[in-house]
Amino acid sequence: METKDAIDLARKIIELDLLRDQMWESFAAAAGDEAYEILRNVQNN
Repeated sequence: METKDAIDLARKIIELDLLRDQMWESFAAAAGDEAYEILRNVQNN
């Protein structure tokens, strides 16, 4: 893999991680105390 490609992928991973954090905060605010349980139930079905 070219260094430039690796750097581009690393940047995309960081962007996705930041987006995931933002989405989790929104979800947790909407779902309340049961957010983690709801997420796991959806993930396992």
